[in-house]
Amino acid sequence: MKSLEARLARMAIKGDQQAFAELVGLYQDKLYHMAYRMLNNRQEAEDVVQEAFLRVYNNLERYDENMKFSTWIYRIATNLCIDRLRKRKPSYSLDAESSEFEGLDGYSMIPSDHRTPESETLLSETQQIIHQAMATLPPKYKTVMVLRYLQELSLQEIGDALGMPVTTVKTRVHRGREFLRKKLERTL
Repeated sequence: MKSLEARLARMAIKGDQQAFAELVGLYQDKLYHMAYRMLNNRQEAEDVVQEAFLRVYNNLERYDENMKFSTWIYRIATNLCIDRLRKRKPSYSLDAESSEFEGLDGYSMIPSDHRTPESETLLSETQQIIHQAMATLPPKYKTVMVLRYLQELSLQEIGDALGMPVTTVKTRVHRGREFLRKKLERTL
């Protein structure tokens, strides 16, 4: 039996607007949270989600039913986030003395100022520190860390979504954790 998403995609390909609306409902929040964690900007995250669904809609006929729909849509959204991160003007931190920080995007070093009372209550101080540390990760590590720990995708799903071997995903997760560990040792 094919997944619900695959059936909805087939129906949407045939022009069923309600089926596409259901797909949007299934993934809208998940994609937003993933994009927000990667970009640390509400507006950009909303733009990425909107653009991802637009691309999905325009390319539904290209969806391969042998692939999980979630993998396909995460790949689209993740690539859009990575493109946005690459387009940001690099700004290097004055306190970044080691080559470990080379190429870090200055925007990712600034904690998000888009806080809501709801998010403030939900996050403890330690969680906020961890999220701020995640925001400083270089994009190639940040992407896999967000997908692995915040979106809870398997290593295989991440590899499929990013088009890379699982061994590369494992290496990036390991290096991302090491980066975070060092950062948190200095902070906590």
